[in-house]
Amino acid sequence: MTDIKLTPEAVAFTTGLTYDDLPPEALRIARRCVMDGLAVMLGGTEQEALRIMSRYIDSVGGTGDARLIGAASRRVPAHLAALWHGLAGHAMDWDDTQLSENPGRLYGLLTHPTIPPLAACLSVSDLLGGVDGKRFLTAFNAGFEVECKIAECISPDHYVKGFHTSGTIGTFGSAAAAANLLALDGTQTAHAIGIAASLAAGIRVNFGTMTKPLHVGRSSENGVTAALLAREGFTADKDGLDGQWGYIAVAGRGGEPELVAGRFGKPLTIVSPGVSIKPYPCGVLTHPSMDAMLKVMKDHALTPDDIEKVTLFAGSNILNPIRYPIAKTELEGKFCMAFLLAAIIIAGRAGKREFTDGFVLSAPVQAMQKRIGTEYDQSIEDMGWDRIRSRVEVWTKDGKHIVEWADENYRGGPHNPMSDAEVEDKLRDCAAGILDDARLAKAMEAVWGLDDLADVSVLLELLDWNAPVGGS
Repeated sequence: MTDIKLTPEAVAFTTGLTYDDLPPEALRIARRCVMDGLAVMLGGTEQEALRIMSRYIDSVGGTGDARLIGAASRRVPAHLAALWHGLAGHAMDWDDTQLSENPGRLYGLLTHPTIPPLAACLSVSDLLGGVDGKRFLTAFNAGFEVECKIAECISPDHYVKGFHTSGTIGTFGSAAAAANLLALDGTQTAHAIGIAASLAAGIRVNFGTMTKPLHVGRSSENGVTAALLAREGFTADKDGLDGQWGYIAVAGRGGEPELVAGRFGKPLTIVSPGVSIKPYPCGVLTHPSMDAMLKVMKDHALTPDDIEKVTLFAGSNILNPIRYPIAKTELEGKFCMAFLLAAIIIAGRAGKREFTDGFVLSAPVQAMQKRIGTEYDQSIEDMGWDRIRSRVEVWTKDGKHIVEWADENYRGGPHNPMSDAEVEDKLRDCAAGILDDARLAKAMEAVWGLDDLADVSVLLELLDWNAPVGGS
């Protein structure tokens, strides 16, 4: 049993971080993450899970502390606003992913880092009122870093044996962001982390259902609840992450705290090893294969009618989580390689329009899925799990056999990042049918100029379905 204690380090970082501590690169990437996070939150508000959650929140009632993205005319308790934002942000499985420093980590990826601290920042900023952009970015980075460093140190068995890291470790990111915004002292912040340790939850049996994004909604809600309780004097163990009964030992499967000891903010994970912004609204482990399929279609000028058969060859790190051989719903489609490749073949893209039950159930998509299969490849397995490796093989009706390896430097990752313009295009896709062009332009301007905003509440006003543009 290690005697390293990470809770005091997480507390010191959370309470001590200031805007001036943040290097320009961290602020640049943070603005991109906020843009991306707001995009997927806004797009997520159209999902059926959010309609159900809306009815639930109405039934609960409570004080009108904070507003909801997409519906700024509604005011609800701050923790329920965080629940809404977190659920919306993960509803399409389009939120970003943290890269791991350690080559022994599954896929080289760890968690979805942006949504829990961003959900907390939106909700607590509205609760407090008058929060400026610098304060907002500081709190966001505090939560992002605490979340990522904890995710780095826990054992890969946490995920492999069934926990959903974005639901569990995301709770600490939300708690730290909220604690920083609320200006909690060291003792209060330690209590917030201790409370979060007992609230963190989410298991992978619910992948492919509404409850998967609920994990992130609850991580956002629970982190805010932990910080608000700590502000009122609610107590917890001051070393909630550590020791025999701490989170790292119990749910983190022992982990390796020595990997991050003394390294909160040194460097900031958002800068190194960085974050991956997703081009597609599904698990990032499928993205290289989808891009490989897209390359085949473009390079060989193929149409859907040309396709006889497609087989994806991969190792167990990709094939095991992709649990549906044929998708019947949009949620299943996120975990179905046949659907994901079919969308690329038929539509040439996979965005908000394609991830709908109607598209999944359409006759061409259902027929194409039956031509697509997966096959375990031991040679790919032997290459290791540190990167996302796969090979697409396509047979055409005129007898061609085309082989395309997926690029390990997948699109969206730090080695092949989406441009700022592509991140803006993703917001346009998510906002289609929700915001008009004038409001969208103002929202983008506000995010890129976030550091200079006098009051970040303008973000919720701009990302409202119904509010007029003028005056924002």
